[in-house]
Amino acid sequence: MLVNMNEVLRPAKENHYAVGLFNAVNLELARGIINAAETSRSPVIMGTAEVLLPYGPLDEVSYYLIPMAKKASVPVVVHLDHGLTYDTCIKALKLGFSSIMYDCSTDSYEENVRKVKEMADIAHSYGATIEGELGHVGDNEGSAEGSSHLADPSQFFTDPKLAKDFVDKTGVDALAIAVGNAHGAYKLPPKLDFERIRTIASTVDVPLVLHGGSGLTDNDFKQAIKDGISKVNIFTDINVAAVEAEFKKFSSMDKGLIDLIPAAVEAVKQESMKKMQLFSSDGKADYKKDNLSAESIEMLTKLVAEEVAKLMNK
Repeated sequence: MLVNMNEVLRPAKENHYAVGLFNAVNLELARGIINAAETSRSPVIMGTAEVLLPYGPLDEVSYYLIPMAKKASVPVVVHLDHGLTYDTCIKALKLGFSSIMYDCSTDSYEENVRKVKEMADIAHSYGATIEGELGHVGDNEGSAEGSSHLADPSQFFTDPKLAKDFVDKTGVDALAIAVGNAHGAYKLPPKLDFERIRTIASTVDVPLVLHGGSGLTDNDFKQAIKDGISKVNIFTDINVAAVEAEFKKFSSMDKGLIDLIPAAVEAVKQESMKKMQLFSSDGKADYKKDNLSAESIEMLTKLVAEEVAKLMNK
């Protein structure tokens, strides 16, 4: 079932587990992620990022992500991660994404607040949720998620003193923070600032997001979630798992694409399930209509109206 982030992250925050965001730039990734969520009975956030659009255009990605989310037996958020431009975020909302991230973290604080506040009002009018970023999460070398390599990432860590002000002024539903994490594969073990996570979590009332989850240790995840992280972004791990499975399957030139697809889907499923179990989101897919937020009721009403209109026009 298609839901927005509030439906999966608010319970996660209250009950001290995290929900994974897994990027799905093609159908194999999406199938593996959904299969993992349904097998684990886990809520899940599935989507893409603006820097990944060359590999899967936004409108084409929406053709399978949104129907798969609606059909799923667990809550699924369809999320645009790291939307970098106003136009891309608006397009995602119009296509039916139930959540977006508007990343203005490289702008000045005042400009970040202004732009994200404007987009939050628009997203909420669609019944969608929005994530903002305070501080800036950089990228490891070779990261598919971006190219902002920071010489000294600590200079861009999230300022706990500004976190509450940012949330209050923008109206974001979730806040991505920079605490020593980075996108892509880590060459050296990262050192997360757990004290900073705890401080921010005690200051703001919205769920916190950890980007650059691939490559962190199990203990890193457990401690970060214990300290207040409610959403963890994963891409590199499932991306690599799919390729490794295809290489193993491709033993001779008589193999075709249809021989590789099942291997990729299964590998993504298994890697996603590992993360769901690690984040303790497995078994948390119970969905009760009584717990629907006003935003989700509005979104579901809009979706029903659209389907009725389509049928009447046939």
